[in-house]
Amino acid sequence: MEETTQAKYWFVFSKTDLLLAQAEDGSCTIPYGPLPPLPVKPWTHIMSITPMDDGTEVRAFRVDAPAEILSQQFAEATQGQPVWCGLRASYYKLPMGFYLKAGKCHELLYWDANTRFCGVCGAPTRMDTDISKKCTSCGKEIWPQLSTAVIVLIHRGDEVLLVHANNFKTDFYGLVAGFVETGETLEEAVHREVREETGLTINHLQYFGSQPWPYPCGLMVGFYAEYVSGDIRLQKDELSKGAWFHRDQLPTIPEKLSIARKLIDHWLETFEDNDRSR
Repeated sequence: MEETTQAKYWFVFSKTDLLLAQAEDGSCTIPYGPLPPLPVKPWTHIMSITPMDDGTEVRAFRVDAPAEILSQQFAEATQGQPVWCGLRASYYKLPMGFYLKAGKCHELLYWDANTRFCGVCGAPTRMDTDISKKCTSCGKEIWPQLSTAVIVLIHRGDEVLLVHANNFKTDFYGLVAGFVETGETLEEAVHREVREETGLTINHLQYFGSQPWPYPCGLMVGFYAEYVSGDIRLQKDELSKGAWFHRDQLPTIPEKLSIARKLIDHWLETFEDNDRSR
């Protein structure tokens, strides 16, 4: 463990749970102090992460289980009480800057845990820079990799196509999405995913924005598209339900943390803006 008295933010994970410091008023932040907010093992890999926008240093590491928290040591290292919170749920508890940094820390810790050995020769790897490793035998460089996915809101007048994927844990409806395949452009991936999952033809693709999706290492790229033709024929191994919904009669839609929700909200806002301008 590095020996320094400079205070820094500590992003500590146990699986997908993030350690927060909760104040008396219920607000939460990231543990802050010169030392880790809980005991670390001699072999714990403490990663140095890109500093916060104000220059404050950032460190990240994993623990085996939340039970390793010692309240006394936590109180001595930082202010507040220790609270474990799922990374997704932390979106609603942390300022946006902390939530985004937590996502980056989670992705790098996941990458670190899955690249301990070289994929070419099997030898151990070592950190070479803050975001790269090098094989100790053959010298292969290893960098974090993102899984890029596209997501698209398909509209037909006042209606939007919403689907329920088989891997959704609750009964909400989202948008057509899927991973970009090797050799594809983003636009080609959108057309293919829509065709494969729904049987529809679309056009007039319009880029909306992108979003890091650290569950565990993704980048979501969002588009709008207009319906052209076809009847909905769901790809059953991917989707369980799908239908056109009028903008005034939407089912349960994704949480606000997702780009899917941002696409839907922005689409709805365009109608409100048009209504006000009339």
